[in-house]
Amino acid sequence: MNRGLKKYLAIGVLAVSILAACKISQPYTQPPSIAGNQFRDNPKGDTSSLAGLRYAEIFSDTVLQELIRQGITENLDLKTAYTRVRQSQAYYLQSGAAFYPSLNANLGASENKLTEAQGFGSKSITQFQFGVSSAWEADIWGKLKASRRASQAALLQTEAGARAIQTSIVSDIANNYYLLLALDEQLAITEQTVRNWDTTVIVMQTLKQAATVTEAAVVQSQAQRYAAEVTIPDLRQSILETENFLSVLTGRAPDSIRRTRLQIQRAPDLLQTGVPAQLLANRPDVQAAEFAYRNAFELTNVARTAFYPSFTISGSAGLSSITLGSLFETGAIAANIAAGLTQPIFNRRALKTNLTVAEAQQEAALYNFRNSLLFASQEVSNAFSLHQHAMEKATVRTRQLTALTKSVEYTQELLRNGFANYTEVITARQSLLAAELGSVNDQLQRLQATVNLYRSLGGGWR
Repeated sequence: MNRGLKKYLAIGVLAVSILAACKISQPYTQPPSIAGNQFRDNPKGDTSSLAGLRYAEIFSDTVLQELIRQGITENLDLKTAYTRVRQSQAYYLQSGAAFYPSLNANLGASENKLTEAQGFGSKSITQFQFGVSSAWEADIWGKLKASRRASQAALLQTEAGARAIQTSIVSDIANNYYLLLALDEQLAITEQTVRNWDTTVIVMQTLKQAATVTEAAVVQSQAQRYAAEVTIPDLRQSILETENFLSVLTGRAPDSIRRTRLQIQRAPDLLQTGVPAQLLANRPDVQAAEFAYRNAFELTNVARTAFYPSFTISGSAGLSSITLGSLFETGAIAANIAAGLTQPIFNRRALKTNLTVAEAQQEAALYNFRNSLLFASQEVSNAFSLHQHAMEKATVRTRQLTALTKSVEYTQELLRNGFANYTEVITARQSLLAAELGSVNDQLQRLQATVNLYRSLGGGWR
């Protein structure tokens, strides 16, 4: 390289270095989280959170724990999510390679027909070439750094997305497992009710023979027995569909599900939500929204740098000869090096449009992040309140069941002694069945509220 070229290169590098001091790329700052210290109607001010516990500490049923392990290992949606993570990893590695010069090797032969005007007469010349070429772009304005940070944010977003899918899988398996146990219990209650109605029908038939009740009482008791029995096929269908759904969640074909009983399920006694600011640290979908905003922020930096000149250096070196035999002689060596600045001047508003769109996308990503925080806070508040109300209902339901059980016993005894009519017996049994089924729903509601609170706080991915 001659001294003049070195001088011009030095001047060019100095000029763009001075311009680069303008700091075209802006540093990223994390958007603020939710203000305040409490979720709605949550009296606990402790900063510890249910989300910090592993699922085995939340769900004591070992059969459920095994189902969750299978889901995390075999669920196809989760496996698909990890393929997206691998794609993002590849793009992130590629963004790092942009800082290095490219290097290409070439080997070729060409034949050119030269005209008389070129001074050679009309003849053909064969030329053989072998060499390497390289090009490098200086990251003057931080475009490559911003692109790499954007790729990193995209990678982190896909990782958070995979964790979000895992939390959903854990909660879906737990909720449907509890639903399956509740359906089993409702089926058992209904079948027992049918057997009880069989006894009542026999009693009514005996009382009719004794002329204590009419045929209407017998028919009414039979009708109520059939009304209870007709719900059994629907319960069995719901059990089958829930088993099939759990099978798919655990990555296998529809099949029966091994399970325990609803009565042995225990929810944690202390449900700590922590503070809203922890949602960003615990909840994967909120993390994904924040990384999406970071990605949009860095892409805005990239769009901003496009308005400024790019500085590139390129060069090549190799062997060139018109005969293959002289290709490797000293005189066949050829080389060149070039450097230059390229400044966009007129591109039909494309750069300004790109920047406007990037800024709008960044703003939309910020709103989406804030909305994800608000939605997460809403879910936590709803789940916590649902759990509290389910506990209140359970206390009242226990008293109701005690009263209705006694009511059935008393009305049956009064009917035998002629002090009650058959409609009182039917009403008492109907009320008891509804209360027993309601009690199962109350327990299911409490267990599922615990699951939903755990998920809404971001638990299940650790």
